[in-house]
Amino acid sequence: MIVQPLQNITGITWILAKAHAYWELLKFRLSLLVAFSCAFGFMLASPVIDWVKLLMVFIGGFLLSGSSIAINMILERDYDKLMTRTMNRPLPTHRVSVMEATILAVLSFVISISILFVFTNLLTTLLSFLSMILYSFVYTPLKRVGSIAVFVGAIPGALPPLLGWTAATGTISHEALIIFGIQFIWQFPHFWAIAWLADEDYKKAGFKLLPFGGSKDLNTAIQIMIYTLFLLPLGLLPARFGITGIDSAIVATVCGVLFLAQTFSLMKDGSRQSARRIMFGSFLYLPIVQVAYLLDKV
Repeated sequence: MIVQPLQNITGITWILAKAHAYWELLKFRLSLLVAFSCAFGFMLASPVIDWVKLLMVFIGGFLLSGSSIAINMILERDYDKLMTRTMNRPLPTHRVSVMEATILAVLSFVISISILFVFTNLLTTLLSFLSMILYSFVYTPLKRVGSIAVFVGAIPGALPPLLGWTAATGTISHEALIIFGIQFIWQFPHFWAIAWLADEDYKKAGFKLLPFGGSKDLNTAIQIMIYTLFLLPLGLLPARFGITGIDSAIVATVCGVLFLAQTFSLMKDGSRQSARRIMFGSFLYLPIVQVAYLLDKV
């Protein structure tokens, strides 16, 4: 798809196109999922929900994610030009300048941190700052080094529910570490399924995200299976420690088994179709299980 340069359009159309470019810079849908995970952690930890604080946690999480992603796009703008999946992003197509993207990223981050500092606590604010640093300035350059990037990226990727928990309680408890751990382990099959599908594109930019030297082979498929397998016992821990009840444990187990079953197809045939099923399975697993935990909150 060819994206029309903004220089060729004027008036209301230009304003709408510019707004859409900013929307793309913040990766609206992904940032919305991050905000939901923050809200999930907050609600799970709250005996009585403070709806104003919940809204602020949601907005703060959304803007924190958007700013981190925008910084990522600024740093990778030259690599994005090389890949089919990213070549039409706002910066490679010059629909947004580097200066505009930087202003958007900085404003989003400052507003996010300010909201979290005013409406939550210092611990949540510091963890949010750490999340942005890890994602934007550690994970991003490591993508060209090796699969260690996936481990590093899984940390900020798993922090949203922990941020929500600390926003509600002000502490990092074992319950907070449990919901962090579930989302942390989930990152690996999620990341690697995407990397399997985008492998040819990633190689154009020098990104190395698959394990074992970056090969789409049985070893990588086994790694995806192993990390997915870990979700089965992890999914039971909220019930074991009294955070939730048995109903959500059943839901988490069923979802975990269905998710795991998809990995066996990848081990068997190594096809793009199997990797795509794992990717979509990962998109379904996390929100379904998190909603089940909330509905089953003890």
